[in-house]
Amino acid sequence: VALALVSACSILPKADPSDVYRLATAQTTSQAAPVSWSLRVNKPQTSEFLDSPRIAVVPNGDLISSYANSRWSDPSPVLLRNRLLDGFQRDGRVTLLSTDDTNLQADYELGGQLQAFQSEYRGSTVEVVVRLDARLARGSDQRIIASRRFEVRQPVADTKVPAVVAGFGLAGDQLNKQVVDWVVQQGNGAVKR
Repeated sequence: VALALVSACSILPKADPSDVYRLATAQTTSQAAPVSWSLRVNKPQTSEFLDSPRIAVVPNGDLISSYANSRWSDPSPVLLRNRLLDGFQRDGRVTLLSTDDTNLQADYELGGQLQAFQSEYRGSTVEVVVRLDARLARGSDQRIIASRRFEVRQPVADTKVPAVVAGFGLAGDQLNKQVVDWVVQQGNGAVKR
């Protein structure tokens, strides 16, 4: 029986080696005054393809694929949520933070729809595209107080995966700054109403 099990193991295909990438950050901290309200950052909803650790690429037209032997450390919505949470922490204005993993009550919740998290080829050039339809809602009654589409397009100098991953990092920095500023503005405005 043991011999049969050993020989059966040898016919199983071997897993392809994979490079696992984190979404790097270079955002600096802010010295702004903290706000009085709390925020829960939720994973954005997305398509089935983007809700995975695959690094998505659109090589042409409507074809969406992924880079071979490369993947993210987490599914794209988790990467983006964690990146936004880190952006709020580094910014320093919203100090009372949680995520949908902890399910703590918060004054506001940031969520939305992740429409794009991929690299796209335009002829011989490639760019990273991150598109988020963000929604800010009151935590007490889930009433949406603001929504906005954010889109960042970051050109990438090389088509190799490490350069594309670096492009995702730069795009994430731009998106973070825009979303954090918008949430703080909307949250402070809603508090004054």
